[in-house]
Amino acid sequence: MELLNSVAILITLAAVFGFINARFIHLPTTIGIMLIALLCSLTLVIAGKLGFANISESASDLLQNIDFHQTLMQGMLSFLLFAGALHINLDDLSEQKWVIFILATFGVVTSTFLVGSLTWVILDVLGLGIPFIYALLFGALISPTDPIAVIGILKQAGVSKSLETKIAGESLFNDGVGVVVFLVLLGIATSGQTPTIVSVGLLFAQEALGGMVFGLVIGFIAFWMLRSVNNYQIEVLITLSLVMGGYALATQLHLSGPIAMVVAGLLIGNQGRTLAMSDSTREHLDAFWELLDEIFNAVLFVLMGLEILILSFKEEYLLAALVIIPLVLLARLISIGLPITVMRYFRTFSPRVVQMMTWAGLRGGISIALALSLPLGIERDIIVAITYAVVIFSIFVQGLTIKHFVSSRE
Repeated sequence: MELLNSVAILITLAAVFGFINARFIHLPTTIGIMLIALLCSLTLVIAGKLGFANISESASDLLQNIDFHQTLMQGMLSFLLFAGALHINLDDLSEQKWVIFILATFGVVTSTFLVGSLTWVILDVLGLGIPFIYALLFGALISPTDPIAVIGILKQAGVSKSLETKIAGESLFNDGVGVVVFLVLLGIATSGQTPTIVSVGLLFAQEALGGMVFGLVIGFIAFWMLRSVNNYQIEVLITLSLVMGGYALATQLHLSGPIAMVVAGLLIGNQGRTLAMSDSTREHLDAFWELLDEIFNAVLFVLMGLEILILSFKEEYLLAALVIIPLVLLARLISIGLPITVMRYFRTFSPRVVQMMTWAGLRGGISIALALSLPLGIERDIIVAITYAVVIFSIFVQGLTIKHFVSSRE
């Protein structure tokens, strides 16, 4: 009953905030909802300090009952990734496959070590020194761009098809790589043992490559089932079971559920759409997943806005965040710029692709969820606060200016 009440409250808030945004504010839906949720959170915090502690505590108790990490990583993420991949054209993606692969691997690893090293130095200078491995953990969780935030905002940004494919494709795959890097570093931090190159390679193969193969297998099974019937209700149900059952099974097999969902979504959205569905099924399937995508996005951004109620913020944490935000952007610029500079010898890129991909590399709920999964302690408090600040900047400043930034450079 507690879970049902929490879900009911979140969906109600998402609906009310969405209405306020659509009626009065007119921002992109996810940004508008998060802004209103954030303002409500700040209002509750101020109310608590002014003596209305009961209201603030009730809201905090509600959020304490919701495990953000579990809710996103083991719940909403599978739906959002599948829905995002469902509308990516596989031919366009194939043209950019090497660019996406290099940016989602070399780019993430490079950014992890750049951000981690710079953060370690900055925090030490500010008197907030943390072990180097925890600084690297921050680098790992903040380096991947969030496909949920990126794809939702790109829809309204008006970028070129080639650039949209690069940004969306990279964001869909680099979170899986980022999670593997994060897990390796977390294992070092908690066990104190340094893994070998072989063990890291095996973990990557199991999680990332295993997730890819698993996504192909369950995708083909679903494709065969879709092709065998002509009943849109059953076919929508098949895709729903593919996402829920496939993600749960991938997790049990210690494979990358996010990568599996992306691969399965690409398969169903391309081969499945053209070879296994009638026009009626395509119409209903698209409508169902677009609606589900919007609902989960709205609820996620409400959660992100309200999460400030239970986070630990101190002045020194905010100062550190103000210094680290531009460093995260710098690391993104370098990790994108280096491989693209090399690849320019083999293929053509638009003149300002590095700057545009840097600015369009939004961070979102996945970074917050990974930060909240860290072991309790002062290191976690510092990392969570800085992560939240980077995400806020990413969503509001970068997200709201992408359209202008791109249009002024294309």
